[in-house]
Amino acid sequence: MIVDERITSFINSYNNEELGVAVEIEREALADDVPIVRMETRSFLRSLLLLKKPMKILEVGTAVGFSAIYMSKYMPESAHITTIENWAPRIAKARANFERAKVADKITLIEGDAALVLKDINDSFDFIFMDAAKGQYINFMPEVMRLLGKDGVIVSDNVLQDGEVLDSRFVVERRNRTIHSRMRDYLYELTHSDVLDTSIIPIGDGVALSVAK
Repeated sequence: MIVDERITSFINSYNNEELGVAVEIEREALADDVPIVRMETRSFLRSLLLLKKPMKILEVGTAVGFSAIYMSKYMPESAHITTIENWAPRIAKARANFERAKVADKITLIEGDAALVLKDINDSFDFIFMDAAKGQYINFMPEVMRLLGKDGVIVSDNVLQDGEVLDSRFVVERRNRTIHSRMRDYLYELTHSDVLDTSIIPIGDGVALSVAK
């Protein structure tokens, strides 16, 4: 945890959202060890959605559909979400969850490897939520930038990797060094971009908020 647990618990104690069926989906995901967006992070996400009022949202990494369902609650009524997932069991679960939450008409799930799917999308989005394999963010970035609309926003989740990204690569376990290196490269590209203004925010597991200049 990158923020003192007492602070996180205190912040979350003020959350009074009514999530409906999403509560059940969250509980099932946690029981199955499926990572979903943390409470304090989704509160931040909610505020951004209410502020930005995006009409076209792109999510890279559907998992079981919790984040897409959550975002659908706070986007404008006529807005639409396009989300990408590669793993068949999670695709099936996400589709079922969209039906359970009665938001299937607001969400288009594209099946396949995001590295390939992104190349085939010809649209622009005013809000992009990155929540896929962390070591792939840097590889997705060129296509994500192509799809980002004027005045668009990119929210990248889990960018601090429970604080491990701060460590020297020699301290990180060998099997995690590639992800560690790629995430550092991704954060460098976001913060040194000529077309993005980025803040790295230490909530949840770290969020990068990038706004098109």
